[in-house]
Amino acid sequence: MKSLDDLKKIKERAQAMTELREGKEDVRIVVGMGTCGIAAGARDTLAAIMDEINARSLRHVVVTQAGCIGMCESEPIVDVIRQGEPKVTYGRVTPDKARQIIASHVVNGQVVGNFVISLK
Repeated sequence: MKSLDDLKKIKERAQAMTELREGKEDVRIVVGMGTCGIAAGARDTLAAIMDEINARSLRHVVVTQAGCIGMCESEPIVDVIRQGEPKVTYGRVTPDKARQIIASHVVNGQVVGNFVISLK
């Protein structure tokens, strides 16, 4: 049986994860989860993004998924959309690259240029 404190911690974690998907956003992260993305490792990339956001206790960051956008050779693809800034599309995003993107781009506003496949 869980204690009241354990249950409160579980509730807080669940609310934080829900906020990542549905809350008011300053940053939106979109991970390509089409068949090609999944085959290229997008599940691990998505997990790394979620872990890094959680570890840094980032708020107002929404993580969503998208299907294939026709750039299969660049999968896993991750878009970062910061409010008031152009969308940045990163390609071949491994879990390690995902953590760097969170630290540099999402937290500090610095695009990781050598991972970018296009700016829009």
